[in-house]
Amino acid sequence: MNTDPIADYLTRLRNAIAAKHRVVDVPASNLKKEITKILFDKGYILNYKFETENGPQGNIKIALKYDLKTKSSAIKVLKRVSTPGSRNYIGAKELPRVLNGLGINIISTSKGLMTGKMAKEKKCGGEIICYIS
Repeated sequence: MNTDPIADYLTRLRNAIAAKHRVVDVPASNLKKEITKILFDKGYILNYKFETENGPQGNIKIALKYDLKTKSSAIKVLKRVSTPGSRNYIGAKELPRVLNGLGINIISTSKGLMTGKMAKEKKCGGEIICYIS
C-alpha cells in the first residue's frame, strides 16, 4: 500500500522522463486526474486518457511531451513540497513564483486544485502540492 499517492504519481512521471518513455501508466484517483488536467492545460504533457477497464480504480495513460530537436522533456523539475508528515500551507499574498514565472506550482485550495497564479487571482491560499518547471 502506498502512503503518499501524489509522491508516487510524481515519481512515476520523473522515472518515465528519465527513461525517455513516451507513455506512462498511473493508477487513477480524483486528485491525480486534476493534476493531470493542469499539466495538460499548461502544456507539460501531450495528452492523457482515463481508462476504467482495469478494476474499479482505473488508470491514467499520460503521453509525455519532448522537444523534437533536442529530445529533452517539457518537464524539467517535479518537486513535491507538502508531504503527509509536513504540510505546507500558504496564504494568497505569500504564494511563491516558480522560476520567476516560468514554472507552475499546484495549490490545493478550498475552491479546488489550481495553479498558484490562479489561486493568487482568486485570492485564496492553501496547501502547496508541488512545483513543476
